[in-house]
Amino acid sequence: MNWPIFLLDASATSTAYGYLPIGLQLIFAAGFVATMIAVSQWLGPKRKTSDKLETFASGIESHGDARQPMAIKYFLVAILFVLFDVEVIFFYPYAVNFRELGWQGFWAVLMFVSFFLTGFVYIIKKGALKWED
Repeated sequence: MNWPIFLLDASATSTAYGYLPIGLQLIFAAGFVATMIAVSQWLGPKRKTSDKLETFASGIESHGDARQPMAIKYFLVAILFVLFDVEVIFFYPYAVNFRELGWQGFWAVLMFVSFFLTGFVYIIKKGALKWED
């Protein structure tokens, strides 16, 4: 069998040709999944009963409408948590490389922490974390 030269050459793995098998595998996997979903929709049983069309919530019977107003404070706290959590992640590279960064890195992190704390103080002053109205 005649294999293409880039599949046999070990030095070609650092080029784009080295990713060809991965690309082909991804295309094959996506095509296989799409084909199986289409075939199961086409050949599968279609029995729509009232029990199957009813919403299922862990076996608990649903009461009323799910569209009830919810306090925006929950979303605000969740967004603030994600924001400050992502900012804290930036401390990890500094902690790993603090000796190599020296004083210049220390002042940069100090400036970052000051921006971080300024935003936190602003949020507290605005009352974003106060639950009582």
